[in-house]
Amino acid sequence: MGLAAREARLTERGVSGMDATMDTTGEVGRIPIHKAKSVGGVSDPLFVAALWASGIFVLILLGLIIAQLFIGGFPALQEFGLDFIWTASWNPVTEKFGALVMVYGTLLSAIIAVVVALPLSFGIAFFLTEIAPQALKRPIGVAVQLLAAVPSIIYGMWGFFVIAPLMAQYVQPPLIEFLGPIPLLGVLFQGPPLGSGMFTAGLILAVMIVPFITAMFVETLESVPPMLKESAYGVGATTYEVYKNVSVPYGSTAMVGAVMLGLGRALGETMAVTFVIGNATRLSASLFAPGATIASTIANEFPEAAIGSLKLTSLLQLGFILFVISFIVLALSRALVRSRLD
Repeated sequence: MGLAAREARLTERGVSGMDATMDTTGEVGRIPIHKAKSVGGVSDPLFVAALWASGIFVLILLGLIIAQLFIGGFPALQEFGLDFIWTASWNPVTEKFGALVMVYGTLLSAIIAVVVALPLSFGIAFFLTEIAPQALKRPIGVAVQLLAAVPSIIYGMWGFFVIAPLMAQYVQPPLIEFLGPIPLLGVLFQGPPLGSGMFTAGLILAVMIVPFITAMFVETLESVPPMLKESAYGVGATTYEVYKNVSVPYGSTAMVGAVMLGLGRALGETMAVTFVIGNATRLSASLFAPGATIASTIANEFPEAAIGSLKLTSLLQLGFILFVISFIVLALSRALVRSRLD
């Protein structure tokens, strides 16, 4: 029987497509809607409930972490007040604790890392997307991904045994000699060439965040429509002009997010920084002077902090301050991305 004849037969019987079924003999029967079996009647509610549980679990976990840090560090806030944030002293003997040195070290080392890593990431991404031949593009891309997989303690050991001696012997002495006497600027390049210090920590952090920023830059640049770049080349633009005026503006929003992601990664790094920063709780304007970050101070001091002591509560308060800084960076990145989207 033809398809048209079968449809006409169904129409005469008043059978709708929703109620009609066909058996193996080709005859059409009718199944009441209320007797039809529902598909996923049990699995769908369970799946939706699991999704809800996953989302709520993240909020609960985040809330518990914030509550633990705040409640655990509240005695230090009661003891020192808001001066805890602005005090540079950290003396376990006299039990005088302040967070200024660690907050300063955390922000400065992260800023140094981003300043160094940003042009490197731009250069690597530009080379991989525009210049590199296919024979080199894949090996270099894999090498960048492997750098992201190296444990932070390996970076710290490499910085301590390789980078710090090189800095002390070949980099810091000429910078101290030529830039140290300059008014105002020279303050940043004074002091003995120890090798370890704030600048060395920033360099190690830069190497650590380069793979993350570069990977996002490459993905962003590869998403630029070829028609836009070909149009620019068609009117005589050079490779650099296409990169500057087409590729970068097109992906600027994602690139801002990548930079902020790298900054957040640098703010919370612990082991690599602990190896090379010097771990001195003294405030100094020199980039070559030893310093400390919030994460490195917690890693060094936490094993010696007795339960219930003022030192332990101060370390927990430092952890809460680091969380607040990370939250501010996240909020700032979202605001920047949103402003570019608008």
